[in-house]
Amino acid sequence: MLTEEEKNAGLEGRIVPINIEEQMKSAYIDYSMSVIVSRALPDVRDGMKPVHRRILYDMSAELNLYSDKPTRKSARIVGDVLGKFHPHGDSSVYEAMVRMAQDWSLRYPLVDGQGNFGSMDGDSPAAMRYTEARMKKITDEVMADIDKETIDWTLNFDDTIPEPTVLPTKIPLLLVNGASGIAVGMATNMAPHNLGEVVDACCAYVENPEIECEELLKYVKGPDFPTGGIIYGYDGVREALLTGRGRVMMRARTEIEHTASGRECIVITEIPYMVNKAEMIKKIADMINEKKIEGISYINDESDRNGMRIIVILKQDARASVVLNTLFKNTPLQTSFAVNNIALVNGRPMMLNLRDLVRHFVEHRHDVIVRRTRFDLRKAEERLHIVLGLLIAQDNIDEIVRIIRSSQTPDAARQSMMERFDLSDLQAAAIIEMRLRALTGLERGKLEAERDELNRQIDYFRRVLESRDLQMQIIRDELLEVKEKYGDDRRTEIVYASEEFNPEDFYADDDMVITISHMGYIKRTPLAEYRTQNRGGVGAKGSATRDEDFIEHIYVATMHNTILFFTEKGRCYWLKVYDIPEGARSSKGRAIQNVIQIEPDDKVRAYLNVRRLDDADYVANNYIILCTKDGTIKKTRLEAYSRPRQNGVNAIVIREGDQLIEASLTSGKAEVMIAAREGKAIRFNESTVRPIGRVGAGVRGISLDEGDEVVGMICVEPASGQDVLVLSENGYGKRTDLSEYRVTNRGGKGVKTINVTEKTGKLISIQAVTDENDLMIINRSGLTIRTAVSQIRLAGRATQGVRIINLRDGDQIASVMAVPAADEVLPEAETGAEQASEPQTGTPDETPSGRE
Repeated sequence: MLTEEEKNAGLEGRIVPINIEEQMKSAYIDYSMSVIVSRALPDVRDGMKPVHRRILYDMSAELNLYSDKPTRKSARIVGDVLGKFHPHGDSSVYEAMVRMAQDWSLRYPLVDGQGNFGSMDGDSPAAMRYTEARMKKITDEVMADIDKETIDWTLNFDDTIPEPTVLPTKIPLLLVNGASGIAVGMATNMAPHNLGEVVDACCAYVENPEIECEELLKYVKGPDFPTGGIIYGYDGVREALLTGRGRVMMRARTEIEHTASGRECIVITEIPYMVNKAEMIKKIADMINEKKIEGISYINDESDRNGMRIIVILKQDARASVVLNTLFKNTPLQTSFAVNNIALVNGRPMMLNLRDLVRHFVEHRHDVIVRRTRFDLRKAEERLHIVLGLLIAQDNIDEIVRIIRSSQTPDAARQSMMERFDLSDLQAAAIIEMRLRALTGLERGKLEAERDELNRQIDYFRRVLESRDLQMQIIRDELLEVKEKYGDDRRTEIVYASEEFNPEDFYADDDMVITISHMGYIKRTPLAEYRTQNRGGVGAKGSATRDEDFIEHIYVATMHNTILFFTEKGRCYWLKVYDIPEGARSSKGRAIQNVIQIEPDDKVRAYLNVRRLDDADYVANNYIILCTKDGTIKKTRLEAYSRPRQNGVNAIVIREGDQLIEASLTSGKAEVMIAAREGKAIRFNESTVRPIGRVGAGVRGISLDEGDEVVGMICVEPASGQDVLVLSENGYGKRTDLSEYRVTNRGGKGVKTINVTEKTGKLISIQAVTDENDLMIINRSGLTIRTAVSQIRLAGRATQGVRIINLRDGDQIASVMAVPAADEVLPEAETGAEQASEPQTGTPDETPSGRE
């Protein structure tokens, strides 16, 4: 309501009260539509936003900067566009023109720039007063026939100059050059494609308008980026082409070379689209300095005018494939392009798939062809009308001259001729304007030839307008002509692989020693860090543990293995070896509760190396045999453990006072041996144990005397050639042929496997070994020794064996593991081991042949 003062001031009737909420809604919608239609989104027909369309139109029609004309200052072009068509900032026009000249931004640049137009390193172009530009030759095809009434026009911002609403392009620019823009409430991000492939798709649509989008994928393989590179994985490409939305994974093109010193180096020759090369190199260098990427010693940009070349020199022990995959994961060497095909269709934004884009372009070309033909037909008919009048004048030249000479004015002469020869006003005017040379016989012949040619053209144009098939044939022929002129080979290679990172790609499949301490600390260490010593050595320092802690388990696996951890409570957990924290041989490791979700009062007691949990045949035909301290065993198919769960699963029911001590992977035909602490062992065939599910307690494997307990179980496969190796807690051990242990029924007491005395101590370990194995032994004080199994002689089942490791007073063996033999044996002096003071047992022939 108006106040009395406002009414008295004469404002009544001039101020209209409105709802502020409704006004804000209306104003914002108007602004949104202006941004969407007039600024941010391209037109589906010519692939242009208004600024690009205005730049090209001004360069062609207003400034005549075609490809065969000299260049002009960019400032002149920008100023002309601003003054006539685009009343916005000069930087917006200049930046748009610059991008159309950059061959790393557009697959087919439309502007021919002279001077500094920026670089892939993100360098800014020179100021517009320093650079010059003109149209590229391909742009001539974009502007072709614009003067033949092929498109609609509108007035510019001040209603003084007409400007085109769309360009009559012969080239499907939206597909071949792509587009990107952020509007209000929507955005577009369209990938560039290869001109030849797009033309083939358009021709296929012309020949069969009912063609499915799926069939067009035979022609358009996928995006073709101006910077080349590799598209990694096809699923995203396919989704983008079929639906209009998808994520395309792009990778740099790399090669592995060697430096003069023999080091491996990664050479990068192409990078993903829209990646800033300088920033990419800086990011890699920063990650190297921050130790986030290991294995790289040096990176340098050696790019020049001949092409891109970025050198990444690796450290001596680094693997190029591992480093490269790490770079792909953590740097812009691999990045994604989120396709979002939104364009204006009849002024409305729409999501478009490949077929939609092709269809709208072909329909636009069809409209241009029809309108161009109508224009050409009209012009031909108008010219024929004039030529026929000139021929009439040729036939009656004497009378024409007389009429002209006898007339007082040109209008009178024209009127007289029109009445005398039944001519139109246009024909009479043309005759009056005719030069005297047209009276020659040669000129008459030209007029007759022109008449015949015009008749042929008119007949052709009429046939074109009457036949849609002929119109489509013209579209096809012109497209193929464009492909012939400007088509080129695909730059971006498509690799049909998974878009997802495979974590195994980042780790070489090296052998690792996995150690677990008594107090539950775990780590992995490269097996190469452990060197072989001669039998009887005291050993090298293996791990830094607290006084009351010691290494209890030592296992060997490769980086890509899946490890199944079995705890003494009968739970099973899954973990990839590369997920186990790495530590040096002397480091403590990490608490296992921080690696797998194990209960605080539980401990890992056994493990299994498994590679192929996803192989149905493999998991169905292999078994896991579990053994507990009181002699219970359980057999279950591996298939029951083929679906990892983060929180683990129950593997066996453990009775009170019992605990799981061992797990083995078998084929179903193995010989099972269970050894007890008092020196007895039982052997029976695995087939006597029926497989049951995970939920179950198992059956009796060995009967124990009171106070005795199981120390280990081995499963020996047929024809494996393995012997039985046993070791006592005071360092005595021996190898025995498996055949010395007779096969008995499951559940018996077994037979003597080592002569347990006060000197040897109780039995602590049983292992299945061959001459190809080394024995790794860790005692409670943390010392470790690695010795060749072949140095341990075969002995009878009931003997006490030979001394394997010398122990200090009060020390005992904590854990034993058979590992693959090392390639070399280092003298004890090189390992830092102390020389044993106690005389060696055994005979001279126990030293293996072929070892130094």
